[in-house]
Amino acid sequence: MKIVLIGAGNLATSLGKALLDAGNDILQVYSRTMESAATLASAVGGSPVTKIDSVTKDADVYIVSIKDSAIAEIAPLLCKDRGEKIFLHTAGSVPADVFKGMALHYGVLYPMQTFSKAKPLKFNNIPCFIEGNDDYTFETVHQLADSISERVYVLSSEARKHLHLAAVFACNFVNHCYEISSEILAKHNIPFDVMLPLIDETATKVHQMNPKDAQTGPAVRYDQNVIRMQSEMLRENPIFKQIYECMSLSIHHVAQKKGEEE
Repeated sequence: MKIVLIGAGNLATSLGKALLDAGNDILQVYSRTMESAATLASAVGGSPVTKIDSVTKDADVYIVSIKDSAIAEIAPLLCKDRGEKIFLHTAGSVPADVFKGMALHYGVLYPMQTFSKAKPLKFNNIPCFIEGNDDYTFETVHQLADSISERVYVLSSEARKHLHLAAVFACNFVNHCYEISSEILAKHNIPFDVMLPLIDETATKVHQMNPKDAQTGPAVRYDQNVIRMQSEMLRENPIFKQIYECMSLSIHHVAQKKGEEE
């Protein structure tokens, strides 16, 4: 298919390369800055543009991969005079009908993964969640998703919001905990890489166990002496202290409920 990428960030970069590898033709890459547009365009073979009115009308599919709040702003400009074209966005928490009233054919192609330009990923194992407002769009987005991933799921906009929320906990919040850990270690000249075996084992366990069953540590048994001591150690950073206390309480409540169920 002939595709235009609207956006040149982390997700657009990985998705654009995957679509190219699958045999699609990336005609253009749009970004607000020429540097970003040109960098991705050089990697996927299209031409860079920085103005929406310079975007070609010759593409089959326009894939919008920009920050959530900007999708509604750019949609009317992008959809104008492109009646039969298909418009997709890649956001987790934005409904498909953000294009409603501006496009005849629209939907979602949401790859659920954490993306960084500096770390290439194989797309074939990334879960892709799709939606289309009509049969034509659905078949097209399904074909695109199938061309890059072996794990394609049909999901409504409402369900996708909850999926995205779950992903924030499983990825973004977990990574922030790594950052807190890193800061604590750095203050005492301990390298963060000593945590890597622990991180790897924790992640491996949930491939085989329910996260509830895999949980360990002082909060599970609600060891108040340890919890109180560790909370006090964070007194210089009230936000970290609050996170520690809230997480400990939440883990304890889940462990209590698990015990009652058993």
